[in-house]
Amino acid sequence: MTRTIASTDIDLFADEVIADPHPTYRALREQGPAVWMSRYECWILPRYAEVFTALRDHDTFSSASGVSLNDLMNQATKGSTLCTDPPEHDQLRRILGTRLTPRALQGHKEDFLARARVLVDGLVDRGSFDAVTDFASAFPLSVVPDLLGCPEDGREHLLKWAAAAFQAEGPMNERTQASLPALQEFIGYTSRLAANAELAPGSWGDQMLQEARAGEIDEKLLPPLLIDYLGPSIDTTISALSTAIWQFATHPEQWDALREDRSLIGNVVNEAVRLEAPIRGFARHLTQDYEVDGATFAAGDWVFVSYASANRDERRWERPDEFDIHRNTGGHVGFGSGIHSCVGQGLAKLEAQALFTALADRVTRFELTSEPVWSIHNILRGIGSLPVTVRT
Repeated sequence: MTRTIASTDIDLFADEVIADPHPTYRALREQGPAVWMSRYECWILPRYAEVFTALRDHDTFSSASGVSLNDLMNQATKGSTLCTDPPEHDQLRRILGTRLTPRALQGHKEDFLARARVLVDGLVDRGSFDAVTDFASAFPLSVVPDLLGCPEDGREHLLKWAAAAFQAEGPMNERTQASLPALQEFIGYTSRLAANAELAPGSWGDQMLQEARAGEIDEKLLPPLLIDYLGPSIDTTISALSTAIWQFATHPEQWDALREDRSLIGNVVNEAVRLEAPIRGFARHLTQDYEVDGATFAAGDWVFVSYASANRDERRWERPDEFDIHRNTGGHVGFGSGIHSCVGQGLAKLEAQALFTALADRVTRFELTSEPVWSIHNILRGIGSLPVTVRT
């Protein structure tokens, strides 16, 4: 294998890099379009053009062998929606996507707005709150389990379980190892839901259960499909919502613009996800030799496709480190791209539409009580705590 162009011994998963990753991403982009990470014996694609191309070429950059940087998870997740290629992937995505089409989601718009108003009114009455735990987490942790029909028992663990599912996608470091017991609990939880028919009648989960009983879905797919709904739809939405609040607090002119022009609300999640991609990236397995600017990737090599770095690539974006809700965010890869683009992004955007509509009706200013505290996580980029005070 030819390892030319650039190599690095930087630990992309060191605590200090995770806490402040953007200088490292910038340095990697400056090194070249493909950099060999000697610590993990894999390539990283840090620039936008190569990331976008890889995500659109699933025949070469395959997900079927897994998307993790450790063998244990790659073996354990084989056959899941995230870790399949066509034609298996097409069937799984069809099952998930049926309930997540714009038409299907439209029926939840009024309910989401009513829920958002109740949440926002309570927070505004308090005046000060944590924008992560009290706002960004509270909404998806209520909405998504309700849509799936999850019983009340067990919901208190969903945030921990969802985070563990992503944590385990990193290299086999201490964080990955520590996440495995919680991941096992998550698998056990969804298996019990599917086996014991504890899902609320008429819910998305119950609909899938009935389809399985009718022979339309393999019953073995139910637990991983429930994880596919519950895991990605929670942490990533929390990250986008809290990032937006942080930016509105530090750039009040952006909030003024949104309040004056509510059509901008639709772009808030896109710009928040572009700026601080909730998923740092996923791995891909090369099915054939591939060349990037003179660097030869050999068939069988692993490649870490960095969504977060690509979304701030100076070659693609003007003022990439600035939050601007007027920006044309078309083409950002914060939700992935191609056949593995986030199937639930419409749900996240509908939640955000409701929440920021309710906030714009009540709040004139967000003020930070203290600086954001970032979570240390292998794969997820998110604020752990963000105390704010609101003015009306």
